[in-house]
Amino acid sequence: MIDGVLPALITPFTRDDEIDKEGFQQNIEFLIKGGVSGIVPCGTTGESATLSIKEHEKVIDIAVECSTVPVIAGTGSNNTTEALELTRSAKDAGADAALLITPYYNKPNDRGMLAHFRKVANEVDIPLILYNVPSRTGINMKPDVIARLAEESNIIGIKEASGNLDQVTQILELTQDEDFVVFSGDDGLTLPIMAIGGVGVISVVANVAPKLMVSLVEAFKNGDLKEAQRLHLALAPLVRAVFLETNPIPIKKAVELIGLHAGDLRLPLAPISEDNEKKLKAALNDLHLIE
Repeated sequence: MIDGVLPALITPFTRDDEIDKEGFQQNIEFLIKGGVSGIVPCGTTGESATLSIKEHEKVIDIAVECSTVPVIAGTGSNNTTEALELTRSAKDAGADAALLITPYYNKPNDRGMLAHFRKVANEVDIPLILYNVPSRTGINMKPDVIARLAEESNIIGIKEASGNLDQVTQILELTQDEDFVVFSGDDGLTLPIMAIGGVGVISVVANVAPKLMVSLVEAFKNGDLKEAQRLHLALAPLVRAVFLETNPIPIKKAVELIGLHAGDLRLPLAPISEDNEKKLKAALNDLHLIE
């Protein structure tokens, strides 16, 4: 079972707006050296909504090719046929699991939500992690729906980014008899969610501070709550800074500032404001991630 810190990778681009393969590989090498448990390419942080299917497949291929830790490939879509295509492709590429976001914009009812995920689970034999992020999709996946999906043998967990600890508690309560795990989808809630039964975090902040995020999770797992609390509070300003604007605008700038590979954002996302960049630099500096 996958657990720990799994960075939601940015997708670096060249000046010609192509996938920066070498830069992507170097970013992944930095994260693995930082002790992460796995990597997640082609999620929201990876600007998946602006990647063509061919680019999507290329990013996952690169990740699988160069990673020595499990690869959980983002393959979700609001189009079930496309989600199937991307998930099959990820399996063929050698990904260890797939991350599927709830269908955005369509806002399916519960029956549609169940049918969507069950179709992918039944047609592609790869472990699946659900992804609930209502602030981005416009729809919340209810705990009872999640519990019913947890009965599928290859639906193994969820990235929960509702920001609602009561909802996370209900999910854990309803799935406690299943082989099903909960990851925090919010960096700032990693410690609280682990305290009630979560197994780790699919993290944005880990793109620039993998060692600190890993230390936080390991401290909690080892029973050192005081150290976990210290790291939680130390990381809090950076967590706030990387969400000053729409993800991944600040984190791509942060990756650039620490000397890794980011490249431009793809429209309709635009660069971070000067004021917010100053706040981001201050947070990175406080943690000695930049000079």
